[in-house]
Amino acid sequence: MNTLDLHADPVALTAALVDIASESRDEAEIADVVESALRAQAPVFEVLRNGDAVLARTNLGRPSRVILAGHLDTVPIADNVPSRRASLDGVDVMYGCGTADMKSGDAVFLHLAATITDPAHDLTLIFYDCEEIAAEFNGLGRIERELPEWLRGDVAVLGEPSDGWIEAGCQGTLRMRVRAHGTRAHSARSWLGDNAIHRLAPVLTRLAEYAPRQVDIDGCVYREGLSAVRIDGGVAGNVVPDVAELDVNFRFAPDRTIEAATEHVREVLDGLDVELERTDAAAGALPGLGAPAAADLIAAAGGEVRAKYGWTDVARFAALGIPAVNYGPGDPNFAHKRDEHVRIDRIVAAEQVLRGYLSA
Repeated sequence: MNTLDLHADPVALTAALVDIASESRDEAEIADVVESALRAQAPVFEVLRNGDAVLARTNLGRPSRVILAGHLDTVPIADNVPSRRASLDGVDVMYGCGTADMKSGDAVFLHLAATITDPAHDLTLIFYDCEEIAAEFNGLGRIERELPEWLRGDVAVLGEPSDGWIEAGCQGTLRMRVRAHGTRAHSARSWLGDNAIHRLAPVLTRLAEYAPRQVDIDGCVYREGLSAVRIDGGVAGNVVPDVAELDVNFRFAPDRTIEAATEHVREVLDGLDVELERTDAAAGALPGLGAPAAADLIAAAGGEVRAKYGWTDVARFAALGIPAVNYGPGDPNFAHKRDEHVRIDRIVAAEQVLRGYLSA
């Protein structure tokens, strides 16, 4: 089995983690390595294994507890493992699957766990599985159901790629299926039918003309988006179709509930001769930046805060009443790409910022 030296610098740790392939549902090897490395920190940390998630925490009696959480899995590898160092436009970077999302964040957390000898807060570290696939498999969700006492804290930091910014809260998301009905006919006699695909044209017009709302919450500006993401219809090359479906994705600001967001989509498409069915939804997370522990983190990061576009597991902590932010060295614009990479100086900076925050 590979071994991790948590006292090595977080750049070397990032490379070591990236070099262990860990596509979703295949995280056993990396979880074994992380568990072994954290158990070597005993008796400082209590360590627990749950499936392919590894949990560790201190019990030093500090007045506050900070949760550091990151997923161990990646999207499928695209000929980008093992890692490699290179210069990109004069900047030192590391390429590899998971460098940005989010093994560089995991590496920073692991390094800090081993090298901060007198933390100002009690620490809980959670490295979990299956974040990159359907929510039903998410390891953090499993921990919430089976080990809820491990998710108690004053603030949570998710190592999701944020390019060195504090990205607060997250957007909510829902998908709505829009279904149009018509009358099937031979395409040579199309006037005898009613083309269901054509009936979706007014829906597409509404979406194309949609003006997204921007809302400022705690100084973070969230921009909403309503987009067609899939269209399906057709029977054969000589048939006017009688059914067509369009999937719409609404990314909404965290001041809306799921029900309010659903009603908004219905209002946008009101009056059109279609059926609407909500097929998936997840609530967003408010920034929660007023909490003292979160304010201290923002100060340590130099006050650089922005809204998180997209849904992340900060929403799980927010639902538990725990302020949570995304903070990691990776650039989200390169997550999941074949040329995924992370800037070396971002790894170094993230380690320094979090060290100052956790040691203050």
